[in-house]
Amino acid sequence: MSSRAATLCLALVTGAAALAGCESTPAKHDPKAEGAARSDRTASAPPAPSSGARSPSVAPPAVATRYATKERIVAIGDLHGDLGATRAALRLARVLDEQDRWSGGKTFAVQTGDVLDRGDDEQAILDLLERLATEAERAGGRLLTLNGNHELMNAAGDFRYVTPRGLVDFDDAHDEGGSPPGLERFPSEARLRARALLPGGSYARRLANHPVVAIVEDTVFAHGGVLPQYAGEVEAMNQEVAAWLAGHSPKGARVVALDDGPVWSRHFSSDTDAADCEKLGETLKLLGAKRMVVGHSVQKTINSACDERVWRIDVGMAKAYGGRPAVLEIEGGAVRVIRAE
Repeated sequence: MSSRAATLCLALVTGAAALAGCESTPAKHDPKAEGAARSDRTASAPPAPSSGARSPSVAPPAVATRYATKERIVAIGDLHGDLGATRAALRLARVLDEQDRWSGGKTFAVQTGDVLDRGDDEQAILDLLERLATEAERAGGRLLTLNGNHELMNAAGDFRYVTPRGLVDFDDAHDEGGSPPGLERFPSEARLRARALLPGGSYARRLANHPVVAIVEDTVFAHGGVLPQYAGEVEAMNQEVAAWLAGHSPKGARVVALDDGPVWSRHFSSDTDAADCEKLGETLKLLGAKRMVVGHSVQKTINSACDERVWRIDVGMAKAYGGRPAVLEIEGGAVRVIRAE
């Protein structure tokens, strides 16, 4: 079955349609196929709470875009549902101890999105990162997780890259606030995941606290990358996506459909050429930054392009890819790659 057919069978299902005939394993990674149905995903995004839909009792979170720190910064790439790789990367970054507690002190850690899909441990990773964020704040540090394309795809009801175990991974995600709208278009096997991850769901509301783009001191962090035409929109995009995920407004769903937007662009993460470097320079100038750090496109190891103005940190460390953990460290203006031995 093609990736697009799998999407239609699982993500865009309506009425009482069942999973029978759908693929039981996640689609093979194909960057072109992964982005092929973006307009369909946006069109199928659950409606905003109105006429019969649940109205959230709290306002959407105010998500910051710019952050200041004089401390060490570490960046961690795509995790894709692999808890073991997540722990290994966090320990490599020296922010997680053997008891799974924050050990980074005042370190500012950034995970650049794509916690979801391709692996079986998604809920456990989200829970771990949320707890560590609280512990980091108490220690004077920070753990910031971005939303990648796979988080927004799930919120839009695209479960193409979900593993069979991942499909039921959120079956204990209780939500006293009720269910988000749109569950009836999913087969029964997918409804508990949809309940957690569609806008207004319990885990979607957690994701609403995660920015799409974050600027920490002089470094821009984004899952895919920020092109010049979106540099002036990053604050608005963060707020729109937060409101969408929290179940307040459908406007943020547009970010899923932007082929060259911050969660999808591969201009700086794959086959970067001179024209891309010129665009990167323009973006950095507009945002008042020195460098950009991106994930999204699997690399053999962390590397840079455009005279070290962009760093690519997705090393495919999850089981789905078989890569080895590596993290990026920025300290005192110097950038260093830390690899697993």
